[in-house]
Amino acid sequence: MARVFVTVGTTEFDKLVRTVTSSEMLRTLSSRGYGEMVLQIGSGETEPTSGTAEGVMVRWFRSKPSIADDIAAADLVIGHAGAGTCLETLRAKKPLVVVTNSDLMGNHQAELAERLAAGGHLLHCSCQTLGDTLAHMELSRLKPLPPGDPRPFARHLERALGFS
Repeated sequence: MARVFVTVGTTEFDKLVRTVTSSEMLRTLSSRGYGEMVLQIGSGETEPTSGTAEGVMVRWFRSKPSIADDIAAADLVIGHAGAGTCLETLRAKKPLVVVTNSDLMGNHQAELAERLAAGGHLLHCSCQTLGDTLAHMELSRLKPLPPGDPRPFARHLERALGFS
């Protein structure tokens, strides 16, 4: 049974929690072969109902010291566009659908999501378009994120500190 892991980070993104646990979304996920959903809901007010709905078993938790095991166990990750979530998921080589939170002021997360989506590393959508994204996603088209190269930063730092 394929598993979806949904993460909203440490803050709140109730709109995403409500969206992914809606009957329509659960039906879409079930039709795509997902039978289990684990949600990390952060500090939001929305607490989804645990149990099976529309053929998908739903479980949730607020937070824990690390979600690395949840990401590793997932066949698909749906998350907010936080840099930590994006990088941790992509480094684990897991397909990622990023949902930006349009309620954030100065939404820097959208910039990161758009850049990674343009590179073909993840899918990017809003809560309003998540259902369509999931229904039509072709995860085999996603490209792995290449490893980072720390040398340019090290050279910049050396110059800034006067060592070169």
